[in-house]
Amino acid sequence: RHVQRGGKIWIRVFPDRPVTKKGIEVPMGGGKGSVDHYVMVIKPGRIIFEMDGISEETAKEAMRKAGHKLPIKVKFVTRD
Repeated sequence: RHVQRGGKIWIRVFPDRPVTKKGIEVPMGGGKGSVDHYVMVIKPGRIIFEMDGISEETAKEAMRKAGHKLPIKVKFVTRD
């Protein structure tokens, strides 16, 4: 939303690991529960987002806003 039409954003991660969960009042046994949601394990140093076609100041502001919504500490890096 912050970038608008000027640039492109690539999301470099995809949640591909299923997490299963059984119902609340289901008795023990009966096998594994159904898939509840998917997650992605992100190790340190992994690039999560890429941006192109916008100024560095706009990209930093957009990534700062996106970083507040993530449960991990993020850092802005540029290609030299």
